[in-house]
Amino acid sequence: MMFGRFILTLKQIRVPVEGNIGEERVPTSSPTGEAQIALRAVDGITQKRETGNVQRAHCIYPGTFDPITCGHIDVLERAARLFDRVTVAVADNPGKEPLFSAAERVAMIAPNVKGLRNVSVTTFGGLLVDFAVEKKADAIIRGLRALSDFEFEFNMALMNRHLQPQIETIFVMPNEQFSYTSSSLVKQVARYGGEVGHFVPPNVAKALKKAFAK
Repeated sequence: MMFGRFILTLKQIRVPVEGNIGEERVPTSSPTGEAQIALRAVDGITQKRETGNVQRAHCIYPGTFDPITCGHIDVLERAARLFDRVTVAVADNPGKEPLFSAAERVAMIAPNVKGLRNVSVTTFGGLLVDFAVEKKADAIIRGLRALSDFEFEFNMALMNRHLQPQIETIFVMPNEQFSYTSSSLVKQVARYGGEVGHFVPPNVAKALKKAFAK
């Protein structure tokens, strides 16, 4: 299996990699010492997929998903190709005053992952890394839409590493057509009657229309 896209970890930024999973992989240009460490970290996860006496590679894809967008689904599909198991973890955080309840968000996500047999959806509260340890996950997947996301995500990933060093954070870039799409922007457009069908799945567009019709 070949990886034709970039995988970002905390110690690797856009280092193109050639080779097969589980093999000694050679970058197209000589990596720095830290990049080599990052490559070994990714290999450490992928090797779990090939070793029969350890748990299969599992990642957590966390978020508020209020609501889920096509950009979220794009990242999720990429994660499902990289990992044997993906758990979509919907944050149950009433303090953020979400438009939809956690149960409603799970219900909106579920129909859109039916075709991904290695994906499950659940809710969580408390610290994400504690949830990841509880679920015996190897990594946390986060989507990066633009450079503006990086500082926030990088700081959060460093804190998660401090709390649970064994949990890796991997950044995945969605398709460029989703680079400006966010749940908050979609809600603003929907609130004033704008068309959001290009940004969210049909069931989500319908739920937004109903929510703002009240």
